[in-house]
Amino acid sequence: MLLSRRRLLLGAGQLALFAAVAGPLSRLGGLDGILISPAAAQAVAADKLFAPAASPLPEQALGDPKAPVTIVEYASLTCSHCAAFHAQTFPTLKSKYIDTGKVRFILREFPFDPVATAGFMLARCLPSDKYFPMVSSLFDTQRAWAFGNNPAQGLLTVAKQAGMSEADFEKCLSDKELADKVQASAQYANKELGVDSTPTFFINGKKMAGAISVADLDKELAPLLQGK
Repeated sequence: MLLSRRRLLLGAGQLALFAAVAGPLSRLGGLDGILISPAAAQAVAADKLFAPAASPLPEQALGDPKAPVTIVEYASLTCSHCAAFHAQTFPTLKSKYIDTGKVRFILREFPFDPVATAGFMLARCLPSDKYFPMVSSLFDTQRAWAFGNNPAQGLLTVAKQAGMSEADFEKCLSDKELADKVQASAQYANKELGVDSTPTFFINGKKMAGAISVADLDKELAPLLQGK
């Protein structure tokens, strides 16, 4: 999903998201924001990729912190290509590389729209060990909540299945500081790392845009893991 010429939700427009828990999030079109511009960087230095500003919220990671390969994914919960990656490639990535100590995987938020922002906020409001299960559930049910007539109700359904009450749901989506930090992650990624589409991956700093197949993943990781 390409973000060129689209706008991130920011500032006064963010308030509409919080009010949306009482009505469809789909009403939040045409919000003011900061223009996201395309960039051409193909690789980034570690000090940029892992600078404190790159992740205003605690990193959500799987795998051994000392793994020889680190993969950082920037994703949007309303991105169909991101959902496809998590359905088709991520299970192999986890079983073959993450669970065996070869790869550390980090997911960072790059929401395209208010609905994706809300989904990430809900995942962040759950206990840390429920973040990835919640993200997985949101990708698995993406068609039902992201593109229906009432995204707020769809998100509430997924949140309740994760153990969140309606009161906690509303409280979470009213957390402006959390929303701002989710947005800050995307702003930094675009301006400093050249991210302008999702999914975008950094494999030991090498930038790759677009969903990665299992074959592509194996090809990229083989030379990095040779002798490991």
